[in-house]
Amino acid sequence: MHPFRKAVEAHDLGAVEALLAEDVVFTSPVAFKPYAGKALTAAILRAVDQVFTDFRYVREMTSEDGRDHALTFEAKVGDRKISGCDFLHMNEAGEIDDLMVMVRPLSAAQALAAAMGARFEQISREASAG
Repeated sequence: MHPFRKAVEAHDLGAVEALLAEDVVFTSPVAFKPYAGKALTAAILRAVDQVFTDFRYVREMTSEDGRDHALTFEAKVGDRKISGCDFLHMNEAGEIDDLMVMVRPLSAAQALAAAMGARFEQISREASAG
């Protein structure tokens, strides 16, 4: 089991943040432009942990060289069921330097966008303080 998966499933957000490279790039399923940096990515992931309920990973795939991982998940956003995948790339130091999330269906992605948009100010404050 990938350490990111283990940390997310345990809601150990400190461990999740520790796995991120300082220059990590987070590509959101609901934002046009990627987000850069450990503090901002960690703040986004803390907010996602509050938005998703009944979260569980259902499959994990790893590339032959062990640097790329795909973790498929299921969860709820409000009353909407959502399915998605976390795509992770590990740098030479074993830290996550690229995290891209994709989700479906559209109605659940829209619910996620609304829920995360409502937390944007909080996310920005946390990232600035971190």
